[in-house]
Amino acid sequence: MPDPHPGMLPPLNVLGGELQACSTDPITGFFRDGCCNTGAMDGGLHTVCAVMTAEFLANSKYLGNDLSTPRPEFGFPGLKPGDRWCLCAARFLQAHEEGVAPRVQLASTHQRTLDVVPMDVLRTYALD
Repeated sequence: MPDPHPGMLPPLNVLGGELQACSTDPITGFFRDGCCNTGAMDGGLHTVCAVMTAEFLANSKYLGNDLSTPRPEFGFPGLKPGDRWCLCAARFLQAHEEGVAPRVQLASTHQRTLDVVPMDVLRTYALD
């Protein structure tokens, strides 16, 4: 996968360090590079590395964003509890407000998330 940030410093996570991988099985990220990288084309800001739960997946499906059903035509395997996935920052904040937010890997969550989600909210769900 080509570097989405050629010639630039590595992207930072919400802790101020280098952004770590989120998942390669299933492969996640807006650029499908395993990281929650973002760029100008990522209007949804897919920057939160979250660990899926049954509760979150059911709520997301109820709200019209079915992440659990495989969509092979898009190369999407469908997610199950325990999978790590780069969520939209606004979707994560909505899940927090509804009491169904999944756990978050801070070292793998892009710093641009802080444009939408306060750090104290992220820390509430932190695995690291």
